[in-house]
Amino acid sequence: MVGIVGKPNTGKSTFFSATTLAPAKIASHPFTTIKPNRGIGYVRTPCVCKEFNVQDNPVNSLCLDGIRLIPVELIDCAGLVPGAWQGRGLGNQFLDEIRKADALIHIVDASGGTDSEGRVCKPGEHDPLEDVRFLEHEITMWMANILKRDWPKIARTVEAESKENIFSLLEERLSGLAIKRSHISEAIRRTGLNADNPTTWSEDDFLTLVDTLRQISKPMLIAANKIDVPTTEENLERLQKLNYLVTPCCAEAELALRRATEKKLVDYRPGDCNFKTNKPEQLNQNQTRALETIREKILLKFGSTGVQEAINAAFFKLLSMITVYPVEDLEHLADHKGRVLPDAYLVPYGTTARQLAYIIHTELGESFIYAIEAREKKRVGEDYILKDRDVISIVSAKKRA
Repeated sequence: MVGIVGKPNTGKSTFFSATTLAPAKIASHPFTTIKPNRGIGYVRTPCVCKEFNVQDNPVNSLCLDGIRLIPVELIDCAGLVPGAWQGRGLGNQFLDEIRKADALIHIVDASGGTDSEGRVCKPGEHDPLEDVRFLEHEITMWMANILKRDWPKIARTVEAESKENIFSLLEERLSGLAIKRSHISEAIRRTGLNADNPTTWSEDDFLTLVDTLRQISKPMLIAANKIDVPTTEENLERLQKLNYLVTPCCAEAELALRRATEKKLVDYRPGDCNFKTNKPEQLNQNQTRALETIREKILLKFGSTGVQEAINAAFFKLLSMITVYPVEDLEHLADHKGRVLPDAYLVPYGTTARQLAYIIHTELGESFIYAIEAREKKRVGEDYILKDRDVISIVSAKKRA
C-alpha cells in the first residue's frame, strides 16, 4: 500500500480522486480530509499480449490496447502540520494512518502558494523545500516517540544477552509500522552504530538511527503539484536537486481528464501525453478552453499530467516491483477456463517461483514441483528469481494428480 501524504491544501485529495475516481472531499482550506480515504488506483505497464501476439482476457486487471493497468491500494492521509508528532492538529491520529504504508507519495505545492499550515498565500511566497524538511522531521519524530517508550529496556536486554536480540526486539516493537528485520539491519549498517552496546548511544545516535530507518522503511517520492502555476518552474528545479525522485504533476488536470473520459467526452488513458475529443459539439466554450489549456500547458509541455508517473514510480522504483503473468495452460497462455493472460501480479524484485505460487494460493505453494518460463519453454526450480514481464506456469503435485 502507498500513502499519499503532505500538509493540508496541497492537492492530496485531488491527486487521490484523480487516481481512484473516489469521491474524496476537496476544498481550498486545511483539514478537509479528517478520516483517511482508501481506494484503488492503477499502475500502468506494457502488457505482454502484443509480444505474444494474443488477444488477452484480463480478470484481475485491465488491458487497454496493449497497456495493462494493475490495481494497487492507495490511502489519502489527512494533512499534517508542524508539530503533528506532538499531537498538534490531530497529528498523531493522522500519522497513525501511514503505519501500514510501504512507500509514500509526498504531494508538495510546488507553486509555493500555501504556507506551512496549509493556508492559501500568494504563489511564490512559501518555500516548498521547507515542506519536504518538515514532513521528514514529523515522521521521524513520530517513529522515535513510538520506539522511545521501550528503548531503555530494549538496550539493556541487548547488552545482557546478545546483539542479535536488537533486531528481533526492534522488529517486534515496530511491527505495527510494517518495518522488517531487513530494514533494521540495514539502518544499523548505514549508521555504523555499535549494535553490541546500545546503552552507549547518544540521543543524536538514536535519532539518526530512527531517521535512517524512516528512509529505508518508508521510501518517499515528491509529487511536485500545481505545475500549471508560473511560480512552479524555479521551485521545481530546486526540488529536483534534493535526494528524492521528483515527479512534476498537475492533479487538477488529471482529474478533469478522468472525469471527461467517464462521460465519454474524450479518449484518454492515465499517463497519456495527449487526448482525443470525442464529441466537441457537446462541450461548452469553457470546457473546450479548459481542455485545450490542459493539452497545451501541461500535456504537450511536460509529456503528461505526472499523476500516473508518480504512482508508477512509487511501485516500480521505490518498492522495486515487477510484473509477472501466471498461467496454467502454457500453450495457449490461459487459465483453466481458457482466459488468456488473465492475471498480472505485482511482486517485489527477488521473488522466487515458489513464493509466487504461495502468493497465488497456499496449496499451490505447498505442492510446488517446478515452473516453466513461457518464452524459452524452460523448466525452472523453486529458487528461480522471477524477471519483469515473466509469463510462468507452475506445476504442482495437486495439478499432476
